[in-house]
Amino acid sequence: MDKFTTLTATAAPLNVDNIDTDKIIPARFLKTIKRTGLGKSLFADMRYNADGSEKPDFVLNQERYRRAEILVAGDNFGCGSSREHAPWALKDFGIRCIIAPSFADIFFNNSFKNGLLPIALPEEICATLREDAAMGGNAKLTIDLARQMVIRPNGEEIPFEVDAFRKHCLLNGLDDIGLTLEHAAAITAYEAKIPSWQPKIQGA
Repeated sequence: MDKFTTLTATAAPLNVDNIDTDKIIPARFLKTIKRTGLGKSLFADMRYNADGSEKPDFVLNQERYRRAEILVAGDNFGCGSSREHAPWALKDFGIRCIIAPSFADIFFNNSFKNGLLPIALPEEICATLREDAAMGGNAKLTIDLARQMVIRPNGEEIPFEVDAFRKHCLLNGLDDIGLTLEHAAAITAYEAKIPSWQPKIQGA
């Protein structure tokens, strides 16, 4: 998993409440277990017409937001069914941080496990950040995870809360496998003590 330290990037304003996981990645795209290739289907029903052509009014189809890495969304982002494909699709598109007034719990947890940083801020602050984002690519936001600050284009710093353990994992690029491998030496030492007659982990 890539480390998340400081991100300065274009933010896309998506002022829509209750964007559920089926809007993020519709169920018909869940046939794969790969984490790549889902970005083209992100927000598919919002981005594309029935014939596959782009809807020009949708924010991520606008040229200045096609390479956005931050999304400033509405309340209750990621609600609906549990599907890890939702953060996979956002990450594959290039989104690395989502700012919203609130998140559904399962989506919130899945985001951290996949290297996405969800930041919950009051609606009035999100509205201000969406106004900043509406200025386009020349008005970039900065996310400083170590200092837990969102920095507006005018230099104003907005603090945010993040769980200390999740912050550690993002700063160091550690997913569940990475966390386990931090104890590789201890695991190897334990395996070496197992009697030859006792089953071992395959490949140990």
